Amino acid sequence: MLNASAIAALPFSLDLPAGVTVTTGRPGPNFTVWTVRRGERSLVMIYAGPVSQFPIYSGEMVEAGGRASIVANEEGRRVALEHLFTRTAAPNEIHVWITSVEGQDRLLAERIAQSVDPR
Repeated sequence: MLNASAIAALPFSLDLPAGVTVTTGRPGPNFTVWTVRRGERSLVMIYAGPVSQFPIYSGEMVEAGGRASIVANEEGRRVALEHLFTRTAAPNEIHVWITSVEGQDRLLAERIAQSVDPR
């Protein structure tokens, strides 16, 4: 679990509600993947590295706010499932996606993913 200073050093900022943590996941050559969790439940995954696997979900691609997003219709509302920020400096891509959670966890994951911004 990352502490406040480690979170401040990430190549992105994000809003973390009380009870939500960030852990470092699968690092590899020139990339890192973080998981945003509430307890044991994964809510959001974030990749920072040279080339991501965007998109991983199906939906409409929308470009706004300096990012490309995949948006799908779920139960009559539009949900941003993932976002991709492309940068000229390393890390060249920051890919954010919500995990397969439902109900209030889905709403929380969407809110957290929407809050991510590159530094």
